[in-house]
Amino acid sequence: MHDWIEKLAKIDELTVIDQAVDVELEMAHLAYAEAKKEGGGKALLFTKPVRGDREYQMPVLMNLYGSQKRVNLIFGGDIEPIADRVKNLLKPDIPKTLLGKLKKLIELAKLRTLFPKRYLMRGFCQAKIMTKDEIKLSDLPILKTWKYDGGAFITMGQVYTQTLDGKQQNLGMYRLQVFDDRTLGLHWQIHKDSSSFFDEYEAANTPMPVSIAIGGDPLYTWCATAPLPKGVFELLLYGFIRGKNAKLVKCRTNELFVPDDADIVIEGWIQNPKERKLEGAFGDHTGYYTAIEPYPFLTVSAITTAMKPVFLATVVGKPPIEDKFMGLPTERIFLPLLRTSVPELIDYKMPENGVFHNLIVAKIKTRYEANALQAMHAFWGVGQMSFVKHAIFVGANAPELTNYERLAKYCLDRFLPQKMLISEGVLDALDHSSPKPLRGGKLGIDLTGEIVPNACNILSDDRLFEMISRVAPEIVALKQYMIGTTNPVSLIVINKTTSVKHLYHKLRPFKHHLALVFVMDNHNNDVENIYMSVWRIVNNIDAIRDIYINDRFVLFDATNKDTSDGYDREWVKDTDCDAETIETLRKKGLWNYDEAFHKKWQL
Repeated sequence: MHDWIEKLAKIDELTVIDQAVDVELEMAHLAYAEAKKEGGGKALLFTKPVRGDREYQMPVLMNLYGSQKRVNLIFGGDIEPIADRVKNLLKPDIPKTLLGKLKKLIELAKLRTLFPKRYLMRGFCQAKIMTKDEIKLSDLPILKTWKYDGGAFITMGQVYTQTLDGKQQNLGMYRLQVFDDRTLGLHWQIHKDSSSFFDEYEAANTPMPVSIAIGGDPLYTWCATAPLPKGVFELLLYGFIRGKNAKLVKCRTNELFVPDDADIVIEGWIQNPKERKLEGAFGDHTGYYTAIEPYPFLTVSAITTAMKPVFLATVVGKPPIEDKFMGLPTERIFLPLLRTSVPELIDYKMPENGVFHNLIVAKIKTRYEANALQAMHAFWGVGQMSFVKHAIFVGANAPELTNYERLAKYCLDRFLPQKMLISEGVLDALDHSSPKPLRGGKLGIDLTGEIVPNACNILSDDRLFEMISRVAPEIVALKQYMIGTTNPVSLIVINKTTSVKHLYHKLRPFKHHLALVFVMDNHNNDVENIYMSVWRIVNNIDAIRDIYINDRFVLFDATNKDTSDGYDREWVKDTDCDAETIETLRKKGLWNYDEAFHKKWQL
């Protein structure tokens, strides 16, 4: 990591903080705010991490991936050429000339770098080895990022596992809760390869080896997030992108192999696969805390480090955050892979305020009327795309998917309620809106058609609010958007006392003045803040329960749910910054964000 820190400094992408900063909340709050600056801010190097009165000698690096410039540095340049190489690999052109054939042979010869090389010698990451009584997770500057977190969590761990027979390996990224000096929780969701590997060990009732690497080449950490097909070892992607084999060394206390240049490696075993510990709560990348649930746990058998290790960490919460930029290479590089399942796909976008799995926009070339419906089902059947809640499909004539204002107009001009497909399927374990964990409503919208007739008679915001608040006094704010389209959008904020279904019936008589209505709670929502409103809406909706339709009038209930809505789970909290921590950072001169910044990002 020291090499990468030097590279960041040379291109002015690093801020060094030499003041003492606590790993409990303070460090995460600073990185969280930094990521919300224009362009993602800079990487932050904390040289004096502390926990109360305790000082750590190991520096902490955060927001490493949080800008396009830094991502390009990590990937060795622009992402598009890598996506083109993936495309050529999947659909190779057959050269007709001798020179073309020679070039193709050279390209194929480069694929020898895909496969990691394994060494039994002691590695760079094993300069220091702690075993038995020397093992203390508390010696690492592991962060507690949010006030109501269940404890300290490793957030940038590369988790290495293998099948029971050792024939398949996996690299994933999962949060890892510190229970004590020798125990880590393993929050791997049911759809992850490591979880399916774990099922083999549990069925055999035999201990499972797990190793966690931190740091080293930043590309390892990104590869841990890559949605590769089941059974494909993620470090093959490292070799493909880097053009060199990943160098792995054997762990000291289990049979797994980890990157030689990692800064820290935590080795261990799931001693009893049938045992669980309650893991969480944790403020996650959805911008909400996730529930406390039972997960397997790791007993640490060794901790090894480089001679001068750097601890890599991140903070997740409300967008925009660091994973915005980590997700951009995923979009581009995996577009050719998606096209193998959805050949009509031209492009797709995962807006950061849709927190990836909550919203996707796809541009397709349609050949027949139900083509978009076919594409919806194909998306929901492809790997991690199966967890997408809301999928919008536009035609080949749509604007660039990054031009959100023009794209919104295109979509709203073509919306019809009968073009919505409301379905049910598997959901991400982090989703909180569905009545049941892991299963809930999905919404697909076909917007590939022609412009439709106007839906309603537009009134001014003041006039519309005056009319509807007479019959629905719970409405406290209203703002209309895109009134020049055939389906204008109304954002409404209410003081909720009962199910929004009652509000829907109150508003039906005004359907000639309303098209698409999105309803949110009064707490911490602002109809003027469209960015954060989109985040709230796609998080809080379950398509089966929360969409009400009457002719062209459609109401979406994006409020917090309770028993009046038939919701029996505990509704989770927002990831809100801690006021006391902010005040401490202000006194240190490290927090200088004004009220407008706080309001914009709903800190």
